[in-house]
Amino acid sequence: MKRALYPEAAPRSPAPRPVAGAAVALAGMLLIAATYGMARFGVGLSAPALEAERPALAGALGWAGAAQFTAYAVAALAVARVVDRRPRAGLALAGTAATVGCLGVAVATDPAVLLVAVAVAGTGGALASPALVPVVDAAVPERSRAAAQSVVNTGTAVGVVGAGAVAALVPATATAWVLMAVLCAATAGAAWWAARRAARRPAPEAGGADAPGQAPARAAALVVPAVAAVLAGAGSAMVWSFGPLVLTGSGAVPHERTGWLWVALGVGGVLGTLTGALVRRVGLRGGWAVCAGALALATAGVAGAVATGGATLALAATALFGAAYMAASGVLILWAREAWPGRGGAGTSVLFVALATGQAAGSAALGAARGGVDPVVLAVAAAGLCLAGGAAGLVRPPRVRP
Repeated sequence: MKRALYPEAAPRSPAPRPVAGAAVALAGMLLIAATYGMARFGVGLSAPALEAERPALAGALGWAGAAQFTAYAVAALAVARVVDRRPRAGLALAGTAATVGCLGVAVATDPAVLLVAVAVAGTGGALASPALVPVVDAAVPERSRAAAQSVVNTGTAVGVVGAGAVAALVPATATAWVLMAVLCAATAGAAWWAARRAARRPAPEAGGADAPGQAPARAAALVVPAVAAVLAGAGSAMVWSFGPLVLTGSGAVPHERTGWLWVALGVGGVLGTLTGALVRRVGLRGGWAVCAGALALATAGVAGAVATGGATLALAATALFGAAYMAASGVLILWAREAWPGRGGAGTSVLFVALATGQAAGSAALGAARGGVDPVVLAVAAAGLCLAGGAAGLVRPPRVRP
């Protein structure tokens, strides 16, 4: 008989093993680093090089960001109901999609091929993050789960640093994307193996079917963070999709030093490990407001760097953006786990879909306006959307009784 992913517990089930939990958190962080920081967000990083090396792709770069965010949202919705039941399958699919997508970007010379490739790459993160929520909860003692989830989530920052380093050290974009494909495959294998080892102990109790009246209560619990995530996601698209382009285009950062922008963003993003401590101190809504405000300040800093041509300001703004974005996405994970107990993976999918929906809309709108609107104006407008997202997260909707 095939062994279940999380076998039924014996009367005296073993306690979580700290070493196994740490291995799962580390492997999960590395998978997020590859699928998010590289496969998903690496397109924005390499946009200047792609535009220079493959001029035929120039007109598709704005739409590439929208296509990737859209594919992410569709994939996350598709797996929302299954990641809590079969998380290891989600990890394997995440690695496969990210690997194939990266290889597609490596060889793309036609705009249509590029759009398909980045869309496929974007699904990797959509599968990885929700699948890791139940895996980490299963392997880590309850008192350490919030911190472990924050560590895993900051894998995006680690991946962004790695992508920046790859861009700085490997000038040819084709070679860089092949290398990122290899890393996606390797980290997916490591995460799958660590999750398999952790499956020796039962997972936290998963939610069953909703009781009568419970479904509206569940839906209502995520309305506020979902709306807030859409607004902040739209604002964040300015940096993710166009940050390197506008900063190099204005002369604030030399083309050959674009990779250092992403290194700065990733180094700042490591502060996302403090998300759990921030939420404990000021609560979920307060933590979200702080993160969204920092996103707005960072995006305004990009506007200032474009206007003044200041390289130091550009690096500082991208570092602050990294810290704010990693922490904000970490708050969404904790918010989902609190709103939907036992269904943290599904709740995370919903909120990350909202974030990606905002990013897709923001990337498409900004890409369409980029040719005729001053980039400083676009960055200021994006900062305003981040502020609106922070304010939306403070709204307290009427309580719905299950």
